[in-house]
Amino acid sequence: MNANAYARHAPVIACLCLVWLALSSLAQGGESRGSWLDVVRETPYWASQGVASNLATVRQWVLLSEGYCSQAERHILFDHQGRFLTYIENAQTSEETVNRLNETRQRLAEGERVAHWSPSSSERRGYPFALACHQPYADMNEAIARLTGSDDAYRLWGTWDGISVGAREDQVSLVELFRVVYEHRREQGRFTFPDSVMPAFLGKTIIESGGQKHALSEKAARGIMQLRPQVLDDCEIPEAYRLHRMAQVDCALRLMEQNHRNLDDAFQAVFGHLPEEKRDYLYGLLLTQAYQIGVGRTTQLLKDDELGAAARYFAANHERFSADDIQVGLIYHNMGRRDIGLRTLYYVTDTQIARDALCASNTMRDDPWCEQYSSSPTSTPRAP
Repeated sequence: MNANAYARHAPVIACLCLVWLALSSLAQGGESRGSWLDVVRETPYWASQGVASNLATVRQWVLLSEGYCSQAERHILFDHQGRFLTYIENAQTSEETVNRLNETRQRLAEGERVAHWSPSSSERRGYPFALACHQPYADMNEAIARLTGSDDAYRLWGTWDGISVGAREDQVSLVELFRVVYEHRREQGRFTFPDSVMPAFLGKTIIESGGQKHALSEKAARGIMQLRPQVLDDCEIPEAYRLHRMAQVDCALRLMEQNHRNLDDAFQAVFGHLPEEKRDYLYGLLLTQAYQIGVGRTTQLLKDDELGAAARYFAANHERFSADDIQVGLIYHNMGRRDIGLRTLYYVTDTQIARDALCASNTMRDDPWCEQYSSSPTSTPRAP
């Protein structure tokens, strides 16, 4: 590390614990950075070319237990462009697994597979990034069964605010519940957001809760749509009905409409000049993103002086990137700011994987919602 780099990282190095000092001593054969965020900050915007497809591959392995995650007791490592690098077999303990990851990171740097590496600990991520293949809360097949009602135990009926779905003797799937609520409110003129986002809406239900009525997050988000108490308050849902699935879907769709009304102008100001198909597809991705991080932060990704720098670059150079690459790039280059982290980076990609898995099921393959979405509009990337 040269003098300038040392000076830049001296405040960080001074406050690291003895465990960090022991780990950093491994860096003799490859350059170690103080934090994975250093790698993020030094990644040029043009490196987002192809990142969405790469990230989708590693996330699909994790969520669907495929590829290098066909065996659960592994971690896979990937770089700043989402490219798979290698995997490790988990050790007997978490501490030993972390050590094995850090040794692998160092070897990747020594072998010039990556320019830099950063050690992880139980409280800190490292670089190259690592994902555990074992995801006990991600059971895609079970979640799809809940949404499609392939088992009688997952079928339902009920009423909510003048809307009825199914009957005791003729119960329906969760997907049909979504359709009835959405079409009823749309006929009332309450929704103006594009209906092309509905397949992704189903996908994020799988990612948010797996379709489980009583799902509860660490941040007190509840129900199949994982709505926080303040959102349920805004929807004026009584306490006794806050897990009611029709009420949850109704509230979540109202939130989608609110996000659309607040996001559209800001989006058009930045990306309104894109070709129509690509523009509309990108807008749907960011509308999905707003469900996870809020429309305020999503708007900041477009308008804020600091967070909006990536958006301004992608808007000026959009021919080089697919819509998916732009969406992932907006998040990647802002990780570490305003509580944007790796979970946010994965969110939209995960909803797309869930959507595709749902729409590939026998029940949904010919469903109108699944027939209407298409692959991302792309243009041939050009060299930076």
